[in-house]
Amino acid sequence: MVVISKSLLAKYDTQDMCSVYDMWPEIAQEAYNAGQDTKIVDTTGINHIVFAGMGGSGALGDYYAALLSNHNTHVTVVKGYRLPKTVDNNTLVVCNSVSGNTSETLTILKKSLRQPCRRIALSAGGKMREFCTQNDIPHYTVDMFHTPRASFVAYVYALLGILKIGTTAHDIDESISIMQEKRSQIQSTNLTTENPALNLATKLTKIPLIYYPWGLQAAAVRFKNSLHENAKMHAMIEDVIEAGHNGIMSWEMPANVQPVFIQGADDNRKTKERWKIFEDYFSEKKIPCIVINSSGRHIMTKLVNLIYLLDYSTIYLAAIRGVNPTSTNSIKYIKERSKL
Repeated sequence: MVVISKSLLAKYDTQDMCSVYDMWPEIAQEAYNAGQDTKIVDTTGINHIVFAGMGGSGALGDYYAALLSNHNTHVTVVKGYRLPKTVDNNTLVVCNSVSGNTSETLTILKKSLRQPCRRIALSAGGKMREFCTQNDIPHYTVDMFHTPRASFVAYVYALLGILKIGTTAHDIDESISIMQEKRSQIQSTNLTTENPALNLATKLTKIPLIYYPWGLQAAAVRFKNSLHENAKMHAMIEDVIEAGHNGIMSWEMPANVQPVFIQGADDNRKTKERWKIFEDYFSEKKIPCIVINSSGRHIMTKLVNLIYLLDYSTIYLAAIRGVNPTSTNSIKYIKERSKL
């Protein structure tokens, strides 16, 4: 196995993204405490929450869609310019832009004023905070740590404190405790064969096709996006159940692709059966699979710690591939020409 050195990591991680990830448990705790100290959002009568955001900020909506999947609240994730027509006076629109300047999310916030819904916004400042001040919209300032994607944990836990739905204090404590345990394994001071994030990075030698169960979709989407942004690597995702009806056919021809399974210990019984079938299929075809398992009891714990592990692996993979995980030149190219 290729083990990267501290000097190699420092050579490419020139903006020290690793140091922020090393602080994720503390950032999470502080953000949650700060969220609790703010005015709690009144969710009485709310049966529909719309989460609007793009890129690293958009991951918040994916996360909450899973978190509230067993809650009596319908969730819509918007990554674009249009509010769903189902928005009404029982809807809460949550607009999240770490920079505060994301065009698509600002557009959604402005459009929400034409609807009878409730609305809040989270950002580190920017045009979003200014617009909220001008229009008497509740705005919560959450610091940016390094980049929007590295700030993910701050926004997740701040909103957990603000909304107070879908979790208990015990759930919060468990998730942060497991995150602390995970950090001791994956942090940049442990560049050894015992580091599961580094081990994963060294195995990602082809284009990953990431299979996931429905409940862990947020982790799969985030992993794909982090592979794109940090490691500058193509990646694809597929629901493991749906893939059995179509995507599995692509493996009948050779390709520079490798299967990656994101599994949960308590996946649905039928999902576990499907995993076994997929494992047998790839074994018969002599195609090695990478298997990643979630940890924790509550869905929030599973997701945040999967994302912690997977994000860190993409920083290591960036160093292995000889690229800077922070740079986003291609995104800047699109934004400049789209006037975003």
